Amino acid sequence: MESLLILWLTHLAAAVDVVTGLLIAFGVGEATIRLVRLSLTAFRSLPTGQEAVRLRLGKWLALALEFALASDLIRTAIAPSWDEIGKLAAIMALRTALNYFLEREFEQAARAPLESMRAAA
Repeated sequence: MESLLILWLTHLAAAVDVVTGLLIAFGVGEATIRLVRLSLTAFRSLPTGQEAVRLRLGKWLALALEFALASDLIRTAIAPSWDEIGKLAAIMALRTALNYFLEREFEQAARAPLESMRAAA
């Protein structure tokens, strides 16, 4: 029974890794298409458009990070050694820091139009 559970969790972790890769691929593909469209159609608004594309890609990457963390948690649950737990803690700390700074950028980008409207009024 235990070996069946370990096998199932191993497959689940692999499936979550596949979803992580798909999320990253989709985000990069979408960002590439948006940048090409932006450069072909609206050259004057390129800097603001690039910022929007960068933030959208950041959201996809943040989501992919969450899935990758889930995969690491599943793998650690299968065979938790102190070495693996330490590695997982380091990965979690790095991903938490990355997500924190991504969220700060999202908030700053959301506030920027409001602040420019207030300055213009």
